[in-house]
This record gives sequence, structure tokens and C-alpha cells, in this order.
Amino acid sequence: MTLPTSAKGVSDSPRARSAGIGRAHAKAILLGEHAVVYGAPALVLPVPQLTVTASAGWSLPAPDEPGEVTFTVTGSPSRPMVTQASDSLRRLITEFKAVTGVTGSPHLDVIIDGAIPHGRGLGSSAACARAVVFALADLFGCDMTEDMAFDLVQTAENVAHGRSSGVDARAVGATAPLLFQAGRAQEPSIGCDGLFIIADSGVVGRTKVAVELLREGFQRHTGAQETFVRRASQLTDEARRALADGRPEDFGQRLTDYHHLLRAAGLSTPGIDALVEAALTAGSLGAKITGGGLGGCVIALTQPVQAREVTRQLHEAGAVQTWVVPLRGLANHAR
Repeated sequence: MTLPTSAKGVSDSPRARSAGIGRAHAKAILLGEHAVVYGAPALVLPVPQLTVTASAGWSLPAPDEPGEVTFTVTGSPSRPMVTQASDSLRRLITEFKAVTGVTGSPHLDVIIDGAIPHGRGLGSSAACARAVVFALADLFGCDMTEDMAFDLVQTAENVAHGRSSGVDARAVGATAPLLFQAGRAQEPSIGCDGLFIIADSGVVGRTKVAVELLREGFQRHTGAQETFVRRASQLTDEARRALADGRPEDFGQRLTDYHHLLRAAGLSTPGIDALVEAALTAGSLGAKITGGGLGGCVIALTQPVQAREVTRQLHEAGAVQTWVVPLRGLANHAR
């Protein structure tokens, strides 16, 4: 079907187009997951190798396509994933129109094409939302600031996951590692080289279950929340200083220590623990689960000379795919 080049009430902007494109990428939390919701700092790594592209245009809806928008997700996503994504993105589009002043209700076709595996703690939902935001901004000829985009992505994230810290919403558009706390993000100083190897366990994480498990533990044991958040904050701050001072061994140790913290809280699995152990045995400086927990991915800090062996042993331990993110390369790109 050929898309029309205009629609009544779409936008008064002379920059409105017949199609818009938006892009975003994955992220991996280095330290701070779960605690960041309680105000603790988090270090987060953009993963530019894993991208999402959204295209948006308007068309005449088919009789079996009620509503103002039709979503198409490429690949073979599960029905629950598509349903969840559609609910949060419909809310996002409503908010987008309110924020930008776009009037009228032409039927929108939104196509999302992404390489980020769902449910692995890599920010797939936030990346999809950001890509859609910029596709709509491109379509309607609207200026979109980073703060506006953040607020809109948060709208979708809160629908998808409940209370969201905002770390994903910031990181899926970042060009360098970020130190995130209480809604604010800044680039940390980086004084050392290294490679982060991300290993996909092949098991979908269960963030909502993990969050509830942690909350129940806090409620059962007086002072448990304060102890968890204090330890998480200490490890993240020590890792930040090690990163700035060029002490990769100390940074790696804090990664492993944070994994122990999450495992003690019941948020790891035997499969994840096996991947962490494989990375350390192969010579990684540190390794941990990344993301919500109970599945998902492991991230390991590795010197280049060990990277091939670490990758090999991760696959032998059950990783279904791996990605390598250079720490220094990201920092240089950001400049």
C-alpha cells in the first residue's frame, strides 16, 4: 500500500513528512541495578552493536485494524511481548501528541525492527520507545530534546514495568558510559582500557518477579533495604573511582562483589552463576549478572588478550550469543 504524503490535521509544520525514522540502542547496567530505584547510583554501559529502528507513517486503516495506530514488530516476538509493547507505546503516542501539540488523529503505521533480545536486561523496551519517539518527531517535523525524549520514554517504561528508575531511558540514547542517580546522568571519568563481554544466557529474565522478591525480603527483615542500598552504593562508588583512576582490576572486583550481593538476595540462577564462574576462570577481571535478574545476561570485564578465551568458555558454559563492547572506544566516540 502506498502511504499518503499528508493527512488532515497531522501537523502544521512544513517539515512534516510521509514517513519518519528513529533509532536507539541497547544498554547494560554495570553496577547499581535494583538499588538505583531507591536513589543509589548506577553505572550503565551503552551497547551500540544492538540497535532498534522504528519507522512511522500514516495510512488508511484496514477494517480489522481499529484504533489510531498499528504496530508491527519484526522477527518472531512472543504474543505477550507484542501486547505489552503495544500497550506502552500507545500510551507513549498519546503523550507525544499532548507534549508536541500534534492535532488530528490520522491512522499511524509503526514498524519496529530490532536486534536487542527481549527480556535480557538490555533495555529492549526503552530502546523501542526511544526509537518510536524519534520516528514520530521525524514524521511530524517536531523538535525533540533529550529531556523531552526521556520523559516520553519514561511514560512507556512505567506502563511496561511499573515504577522505573529512568536509567534505561537515559542509557539507550547515550554515546558513552553514564553515572546515573536520581534522574540525573553524567559521563564518568575513564582512565583505563578494557573490553566488556556480554553473554546471553538464553533465558528470559523476570524483572517484575525479581523486584517483588527483593521487596518481600526487605519487608521480612528490618533494615535489609538500608543494608542492601548502602552496600550497592558503596560498590558502585568504589567502581567509579577505580574506573577514573585507571585500576581495572579493582573495577572488575567490584563487578564480582555486586554479583554476590544480587545472588545473596536470590536474584541469580545456577545458569547465570555458571556463566560468571566461566568468565572468571577464563581470566576476566570481574563478572556479574546484569539487569533485573532471574535470567538474562552476564557482563564481564576482560583485557583484550583474554577476550577470545573468555568468549569461548562463556559459550561452553551455556551462553547462546555474546557481544564485545570496548570501554575506551565508547569514551573516545563520545568526545
